[in-house]
Amino acid sequence: MVCREGLFARFQVAPSGEVTWVRAWGARLAGLRIELFGGFRVLVGHRAVPDGAWSRRKPAALVKLLALAPGYRLRREQVMDVLWPELEPAAAAANLRKALHAARRALDGDGLSADGAALIESIGDLLCLRSDGLSVDVAEYRAAAALARQSRDASIHWAALDLYRDGLLPEDRYEDWAAGPRDELHADWTALATELARVLEERGEFNEAARVVNRLVAGADAAADTVQEENHVRLMRLYALAGRRDEARRQYERLRAALHAELGVEPSPRAQRLYEEIRGGHTAEPDLAVELWEKVGDLRAQSGDADGAGKAYEQALRASNEPASTGRLHRRMATALLMGHQTDAAADHLAKADALGPDTAERGRLACVRAHLAWEHGDLGAARDLADEAHETAREHGDDEDIVDALEALAIISHLRGDWRAGLQAQVRRLSGTDLGGQVSRYLEINHCAGQYQLYGDALAGDVGDYARQTLALAERCDAVAVQAFAWCLLGESLLLAGHWGEADACLARSCELYTPMGSRTVALPWLRRAELAVCTGAFEDAAAHLRWATAIATVAPSSRHAWARLHGIATLAALEQGDLDAAVAAVTAARETASRYGDCPSCGAMLNPLAAETLARTGDLRGAREFAAIAERTAESFDSTAWQAMASSAAAWIAVGEGDRAAAREGFEAAAAAFDKAGHPYWTARARRQAGGVE
Repeated sequence: MVCREGLFARFQVAPSGEVTWVRAWGARLAGLRIELFGGFRVLVGHRAVPDGAWSRRKPAALVKLLALAPGYRLRREQVMDVLWPELEPAAAAANLRKALHAARRALDGDGLSADGAALIESIGDLLCLRSDGLSVDVAEYRAAAALARQSRDASIHWAALDLYRDGLLPEDRYEDWAAGPRDELHADWTALATELARVLEERGEFNEAARVVNRLVAGADAAADTVQEENHVRLMRLYALAGRRDEARRQYERLRAALHAELGVEPSPRAQRLYEEIRGGHTAEPDLAVELWEKVGDLRAQSGDADGAGKAYEQALRASNEPASTGRLHRRMATALLMGHQTDAAADHLAKADALGPDTAERGRLACVRAHLAWEHGDLGAARDLADEAHETAREHGDDEDIVDALEALAIISHLRGDWRAGLQAQVRRLSGTDLGGQVSRYLEINHCAGQYQLYGDALAGDVGDYARQTLALAERCDAVAVQAFAWCLLGESLLLAGHWGEADACLARSCELYTPMGSRTVALPWLRRAELAVCTGAFEDAAAHLRWATAIATVAPSSRHAWARLHGIATLAALEQGDLDAAVAAVTAARETASRYGDCPSCGAMLNPLAAETLARTGDLRGAREFAAIAERTAESFDSTAWQAMASSAAAWIAVGEGDRAAAREGFEAAAAAFDKAGHPYWTARARRQAGGVE
């Protein structure tokens, strides 16, 4: 049971999804602000709760625990286990009642406002911080960190880093319950600071990068561990690049003194070599040479970070003085620019690459990029001709990556032309007996992505199963094993959505069986769909096993942005169906983090949006719920899909639940049920109907 205070009503949500309004809610109460970084501080409205109001540690610890908990809610048993693990349940329960009374009294201030009981609610077995008007600095840090990683904006990075202040609850350094969150937040802050230093260094802002690394050095727990020595060396190099050689030398002396005092050893050979170069007046070069900058750009391009990829390629171009690598970098820069639809700038880089006299294989790669440029201009005929040229050149003079680039372009062009089905079957013949090696994921992911449009499109979904069978037969005749795996998955997906569980599982299992020998960098989708099927049938342990396998694949696959949102969407669904709202919140949080790291695919991850909106609305995070509902609405508008419209209606209904609008909530769930029924998705139809019936 989950509690939520709204402006108009308070309601309870059962694990089944049923919603019950308890009573009307009157005027909005004072806001509650809780700060945990740098020390515990609480404000009720504009009134700061004085330190003396917390007469004992346990009432304050109760508020801290709730502020750190997912959804700001904990079961009473959880609190008792943390704060009084040594006591019998009856004694622990008595202590909890006393601590809760004292915490509410501290929040009341003069004892006349009665805010305390409203700010810390007790609903059944749950203790909840009232989320309306609640702000917690830890949650603000997490949101700012996620935004910084998505935007790569230095100012947002700085804002997030500054929120951290002196770390989580320094006064509770020796409390076991605070250790886990403190370590996790410190690790995240360290990673965020390292990312910011890298961003600034890429831009040539060496002084600002040094300022960030200096904070890492100053804020570390141990001055002489391996990571810290790396930070000292990095700071030396940044100082040298910024022309601050005296400071670089002093930094080396600090490192040497720390290592001698703590471990009795000298700095590493790398640190000593850099020190001698700086002392001798040599220019310290960046660690990333042309090839490494290019690799950084490639990785960022794979995650969908066009701006970051372009900046890395620009750094490589500045350092490159060899025609072949310079031409290659201009091509990669053009690709990054086209990801951001900057066609004119991309054309300029393609012209520069041409002027450097590329060899035959490189001319084929340039033809592939020109195909992208052509479809950006809407000339799909020219785009297909160029992609065909790129494919033929790659087969004669290129490598696996070149072949897959051309095939990927052909798949996108076929999708844009509306003849993806025929285009894929034409490619099957080209793949007869072909082993794409580590590139198989890239080739198949783009086709699986197109397959989602087929599965969910009103004009396409009806005969997807027949198409999958035809493609399977063709792939078997041509000995195209990778396409066989694809076709088995597509067939299994169509059966899954139609509710034919046994047949669907057999097809998906066969897809997994064919994909497995292709290596770890393969496709996660059939395992994800098997996990989804297991949730639909209540086999939650099987679902967890399939998700673990899919996670291992997504972690190393080059096109994992297609997998993560669906993976966390299924994990969210599994948690919701088991009534574990904490696990659902954790899955939604993980989805945000992986999207910021790997990018995402709106069509492949469409199911996450309504489930995330449901999860966050049920925990009272209406701002977060509205973000996912807006994405669901945009996805529905992008394609003629009753199923995606159903998802948008479901997400909107949960917003209405959060706002206390019963009529709109019921109407939204009923609209979702009708749309899912029209799309032929019985599981989701039944689920939406249960939710509509639960709105009383």
